[in-house]
Amino acid sequence: MPTKPSTKLWGGRFNSEITTETEDFTQSIEVDSRMVAHDIWGSQAHAIMLARVGIISDEDLRQILRWLGKAEEDFRDGKFFLKPEKEDVHMNVESYLIEGAGREYGGKLHTARSRNDQVLVDAHLVTREQILRTQEGTSRLCRVFLAIARCHVETVMPGYTHTQHAQPISLGFWATAYVSMFIRDLKRLDAAYALANMNPLGACALAGTSFPIDRHLTTKLLGFDAVHEHALDVISSRDFIAETLFALSMLMSNLSRLGEEIVYWTTYEFGMAVLDDTYAFGSSIMPQKKNPDIAELTRGRCGRVYSALLDLLTNLKGLPLGYNRDLQEDKPPLWDAFDVVQSCLGVLPGLLETIDFKTDRMAELANANFATATELANYLVREGGLAFRECHEIVGGIVGDLVKMGKTFKDWEETQQLLQNRGINLAIPELQRILDPKLALHSHRSLGGTSPTEVRRMVDGFEGKLDELEAQIRTRQDGIQAAHQRTLQIIEQVLAGTPIMEANL
Repeated sequence: MPTKPSTKLWGGRFNSEITTETEDFTQSIEVDSRMVAHDIWGSQAHAIMLARVGIISDEDLRQILRWLGKAEEDFRDGKFFLKPEKEDVHMNVESYLIEGAGREYGGKLHTARSRNDQVLVDAHLVTREQILRTQEGTSRLCRVFLAIARCHVETVMPGYTHTQHAQPISLGFWATAYVSMFIRDLKRLDAAYALANMNPLGACALAGTSFPIDRHLTTKLLGFDAVHEHALDVISSRDFIAETLFALSMLMSNLSRLGEEIVYWTTYEFGMAVLDDTYAFGSSIMPQKKNPDIAELTRGRCGRVYSALLDLLTNLKGLPLGYNRDLQEDKPPLWDAFDVVQSCLGVLPGLLETIDFKTDRMAELANANFATATELANYLVREGGLAFRECHEIVGGIVGDLVKMGKTFKDWEETQQLLQNRGINLAIPELQRILDPKLALHSHRSLGGTSPTEVRRMVDGFEGKLDELEAQIRTRQDGIQAAHQRTLQIIEQVLAGTPIMEANL
């Protein structure tokens, strides 16, 4: 049966085309569509470097840059489509270039480069941008929590352990706890950014190249902080994606915990918050329902981000060094994780800004279920000179007796009598002062405690940290933009006829 030689750009040694099923199974066009602009930027930087070191001529460079620019413009205008039969974004762009400029020009772009390092360049460029975007969303959420905290440093509510009343806290104290958590998420993303912002270009297939390339120049043109040097490690490594997915997983875990609290705070039984109608949903059959769907979906989508991390780690665990086609599967879970986290960060700030916190209900709950029992035990330690364990036993016994009687601490005479039965005499006004939840807030003045003064101090401190982190995000975004503009300015000079050796690099 006669065969038809392969038409693939890599098809020199092949005597027939791959099957349609093989092509469909291996292509990555849908995933790669996010990387077209980044692939072109990476190719522009690579071409400029090739010309600068004398590997290609100025005329080669002009033709390559002209058609790369046209490819980007046509893709943006919907005139250039990624074709599955060309496998991936890299082959699509290179084919477009060769078809436009001719093989004598376009065929030179891939000199001293492999798809192995090329795809990593694209992934690094996209990942660093998405990390910064995720940090922006996280910071915005923190700002909303800080606004809540400033308004509610004395709004008393029950704090919980084991989902049972524990000790009184303030709504502001609760809000700052989330800021504290999310700032750690911002720092984890910062660490992931440091790995993502390293230049893999020049590692080639796995061993570097015999051409006299300048990896520092492409690092500058692409706005990377440093070169990822070891060629074999470059091609083998996807830890920058793993670090990013871990940071996203922890962030999503914290968003899910927030969603859980919104779910039960808005129940009739808790009654501590009511969602604004713009962030709530009804029932198709029960007219009275007002459901916290956004919080539930945030909680439910957490598993997608976790699975993205597990997907990648499972992929990596058995791979030998060098490129393996398994690594094509690194980006779908990463893109999905970014999409999920950013969608949650996009909607939760508005939900929190409009939520109606029922402060009277919070105060009622804080007074209803012995939340200040620890305050009474601490008072007996301070004033009676007793061991804490003894005081713990005394107060625990009183609580048990009151529960049997169907009473609470607010049944002052019964509480006073139970204390007297244990040899402790306290006037009711003093007892009321000791067991007042709001006064308990003020008394917890230890570092990081619930006192309004301490909460205000933490709010100020967190705002300062967010200012620093936001400034860093802007600096990095500006640096990326400046690098891209530098590349475009060089392109403009070259297309205007300036020899590459005279261009302002």
